[in-house]
Amino acid sequence: MENATLKPAPYNMRFIWLICLVAAMGGLLFGYDWVVIGGAKLYYEPYFQISDDTPFLRGFAQSSALFGCLLGALVSGMLTDKFGRKRLLILSGGLFTVSALGTALAGNFTGFILYRIIGGIGIGLASNLSPMYIAEISPAESRGKFVSINQLTIVIGILAAQVVNFMIAERVPTPIQLRLLLTPEAALQTLDPGESNVEREMNQARTIVDENALRQVKQAFPDVRFEKEPVDPDARRAWEDQNKRLVSAYLYPTWNGRRGWRWMFGAEILPASLFFALMFFIPESPRWLVKYDKTETAQKILSRVGGDDYAEWQVADIRGTLAREEIAHVNFRDLLEPKLMKIVILGVILAVFQQWCGINVIFNYAQEVFAEAGYEVDDIMFTIVITGVINLLFTFIAIYTVDRIGRRILMLIGAGGLTGIYAVLGTGYLLQSRGVHMLILVVLAIACYAMTLAPITWVVISEIFPNRIRGAAMSVAVFSLWVGCAALTLSFPYLKSGLGAHSAIYLYGIVCVGGFFYILRQLPETKGKTLEAVERELVD
Repeated sequence: MENATLKPAPYNMRFIWLICLVAAMGGLLFGYDWVVIGGAKLYYEPYFQISDDTPFLRGFAQSSALFGCLLGALVSGMLTDKFGRKRLLILSGGLFTVSALGTALAGNFTGFILYRIIGGIGIGLASNLSPMYIAEISPAESRGKFVSINQLTIVIGILAAQVVNFMIAERVPTPIQLRLLLTPEAALQTLDPGESNVEREMNQARTIVDENALRQVKQAFPDVRFEKEPVDPDARRAWEDQNKRLVSAYLYPTWNGRRGWRWMFGAEILPASLFFALMFFIPESPRWLVKYDKTETAQKILSRVGGDDYAEWQVADIRGTLAREEIAHVNFRDLLEPKLMKIVILGVILAVFQQWCGINVIFNYAQEVFAEAGYEVDDIMFTIVITGVINLLFTFIAIYTVDRIGRRILMLIGAGGLTGIYAVLGTGYLLQSRGVHMLILVVLAIACYAMTLAPITWVVISEIFPNRIRGAAMSVAVFSLWVGCAALTLSFPYLKSGLGAHSAIYLYGIVCVGGFFYILRQLPETKGKTLEAVERELVD
C-alpha cells in the first residue's frame, strides 16, 4: 500500500451524485444565510431602531452570525471525530431551520441576534463538514469535482439570497425623491430651468411611494426642505446624515420595514428543513467508520460506491494509515506533532489566504465598492446580482478543470491573476476613474476567484489532513478561515477611510503576491491521488 494506485472500478455515479448533492446542501445554506442579511439590513435596522447613532448595535447585528461560525467550527472539531460527520450535518440542518424561522419571527433585537448566532453555528458546522464528508466518500479521480460541488452550492446560495432580496423588496424612493415629494414647491424654486427633470422625478416617486409612510416622515421632519447636495464638506455630511434619517423614517412603516425583511430570512426555511430531512437517509463517512472499527458497515457503503473489490481495497488502504491504538481514538495533541503540524499550518495559511486575497470585501461591502466606482444607489442592487451570476458561472469552470488541470496550478492562476487585476483596479480608484470599465475589472476579479481560489481551497483543505486527525485539523483550518474573514471584514472600513480604496486594493494585491510564492513552494499536487496516498506523501 506504500504507493497506492487507483484501481478501476464500476462506480455507481448515481449514488455518489445523490449523497454528494445532499451533503452539499449544507454549502447552499451556508451561502444563503451568510449573504441574506446584507439585503435585509436596510429594512430591519429601522424596525429595531438601529442607526448611525448606535454603531455597536449595527456592527453586532451584521457580525453576530460570525460569532456563531467560530463556535460552530470549534464544536465540529471537538465532536466530528467522536460522533461522525452525518450526525453533525443533521444538527447543522436543524440549526439552519431554527435560525431561519426564529429570525423571521423575531419580535425584538435580542431574539434576532440569538437566532442569527444559531444560524452562524450551522454555517460553522456545514462549512467544515460538507466538503470533508464529500472528500471522504468520493473516488480519488473525481474527488476534486465533487468537493467543488460544495463551492457551487455556496455560490448558488449567495445568488439565491441576492435574487430573493431583490424580488421581495418593494421599490423605495431615493432621498432626493423624498425631498421632492415633501417640498415640491421649494424644489421648483431651487432648481434652475433645465437642470433636472423635476416633474419626471416626482411622477416616478409617486408611483412607488407609500403615502402612509410619507405622512409619517412629514410629521417626523416638519422643517425638511429640498436642497441640492452642498459643496461644503461639513454641510454635505449634515445633508447626507439627514438623508439617511429620512429614508429610515420612511422605511419603518412600509411593508419592507414591517414584513419584507422577515420573508428574506424566512425563505431559507424550505431548503433548510429539506436538508435536515434528507441527511437522515445519507450514509456515514466510510473513513470515519473504519477509524471506529466499524469495518463491515464501511465496506457495505464503499461497495455501493464502487463494488466489492473497490470496497475491500479501500478499507485495507484506510486501515493502513491507522495504527491499531488509533482506531476509535481521538487525541488532539497529535496536531502538535512536527510532521502533522506542518500540514496543519499549510491548511491554515491557505484558508486565511482565501479570505485575505480580498474578494470577500466586494461581497460584504458591495454597495460601498460600487458607489466608489461611480454607480448610483438605484443601480447597485442589480449590479450585485450581476456579480452573483458571474460567481456562479465561473465556478462551473473550476468544477470542469480541478481534476484535469490540478489544484496547485489553479491556485497559482488565481493568486497571479488577482495580483494583476488589483494593480489595474487600484490604479483606477487612485485616478478616481468611474464607469463601466471599473465594473468590468471587479467582475474579472470575481471570475478569477470563482474559478480558482474560492472552490480549490476547500478541495485542498479537505484532502491534505491525515485520516486520524482530519476532523480536528479541518476544524482548525475552517476556524482560521472565519477569523480571517472577520479580520478582513472589520479592517476594510478602516483601511478605506485611512488609506483610501486604492491603497486597500493594492494591499490585497501584495497579499496575493505572497500567496502565489507560498503556494509555489509549499503546496504539492493532490490531483488523482487517494486521501491515503496524499497522507503518505505529506507525512512521510
